[in-house]
Amino acid sequence: MRHPTRKLAPGEKLGKKELLAIGVGGMIGGGIFSVLGITVTLSGNGAPFAFLVGAVVALVAGYFFVRLALHFRDDGGVFTYLRGAWPRVPALPALAGWILLAMYVGTLALYAYTFAAYGADLLGEPGLRPLRIFLALGVLAFFVLVNLEGVRASGTTEDLMVYTKLIILGLFALIGLFRADYGRFLPVFDQGVTAVFLGAAVIFVAFEGFELVANAVKETRDPERDLPFGIYGSILVTAAVYVLLAVVAVGSLSLGEIRAASDYALAKVAEPVLGQAGRYLIALSALLATSSAINSTLFGASRMVAEMAQEGSLPRVFAARDARGVPWLGVVALAVAAGAFAVLGSLSLIAEFSSLTFLLVVLLVALAGWRLRGAIGVNPWLAAPGFVLVLVVAATLLGYLAVHRPDELIALLAIYAVVGLGALYFGRRVRAAG
Repeated sequence: MRHPTRKLAPGEKLGKKELLAIGVGGMIGGGIFSVLGITVTLSGNGAPFAFLVGAVVALVAGYFFVRLALHFRDDGGVFTYLRGAWPRVPALPALAGWILLAMYVGTLALYAYTFAAYGADLLGEPGLRPLRIFLALGVLAFFVLVNLEGVRASGTTEDLMVYTKLIILGLFALIGLFRADYGRFLPVFDQGVTAVFLGAAVIFVAFEGFELVANAVKETRDPERDLPFGIYGSILVTAAVYVLLAVVAVGSLSLGEIRAASDYALAKVAEPVLGQAGRYLIALSALLATSSAINSTLFGASRMVAEMAQEGSLPRVFAARDARGVPWLGVVALAVAAGAFAVLGSLSLIAEFSSLTFLLVVLLVALAGWRLRGAIGVNPWLAAPGFVLVLVVAATLLGYLAVHRPDELIALLAIYAVVGLGALYFGRRVRAAG
């Protein structure tokens, strides 16, 4: 099963530049606009270090994706890796599919929530809940219609959107560095070192997207050379932007000011740096980023829904496509689930769920890589500490929720129980049919 990234002309191959754009474009979507305020609230002055830890975890994950992608040379991604590692356990790919779908529902909800938060702020009513609900559901409904019409941006348009976002955020960060008050950073770990790992766990969803580069291995000109560059390079570029933005945030506003505007923190940070015009520019950038992320996620995830249904990992009805081949029921179902989550969940719950689910995907991939380490050339001295780091970050978030937000932990566990039971049921059906 694939998560499409872009259309290619016959015979066209992807090089370093294109792979870098896919990775950066996948990561710098709605995530950073959503989680910056949460990260600063949790990690305090240590927020830049939280993004650094998150980047290290992403690089660890990227290492396993690189090794597995170069070994299998298939665009099936996580499903191919798990099938290859455990060929006699057909339920595992079904489980991975359900987990990925849960993650995509979470990220869609996160993007819709963020679109609504920045849109309401742009309209001068950041706290008006009915307006936020209208905007969140409205943007999802709009892109349902777009996807049902079969509209898909070209590769050139996608690249232009990626680099526009990157330039705006990069310039904002660089200008902000010169205007930041670095006295605000002391003490650096004012919330404690553990808070840095907690922040890294919550913001990890902002690094979701680099795995799309691995899915493009069959379309890559020179996989051995270009694929590692695309994955590691996109993570490093994204991490640099995130760390700079976190530095500007901590150096521009007090913790109380950021906490009060947590849902649209980046726009709030832009005001003392670039004035009111800068606040509007960042808010518009957030709308652009979240819109494109919703569109591409609906496009890719709905195809995955249809393929899973075709294989029997979901009810067969979700394999339905219209005359143009659009999996219309998958598009609608994803949007409905994401809309419900965006309306009923808080930003922290949605971000925690999305990040924790992505960490779970990474753990599955890391386990597959470790199991096949001899065949795929994994260096155990790199892989073992990296795997431990992923576990520590995930455990930190779970421990925090258990102590401070048990209600959110119960909600997350209930969702995972549904995902697990669904995967178990349909995994058995696939095995019986196979």
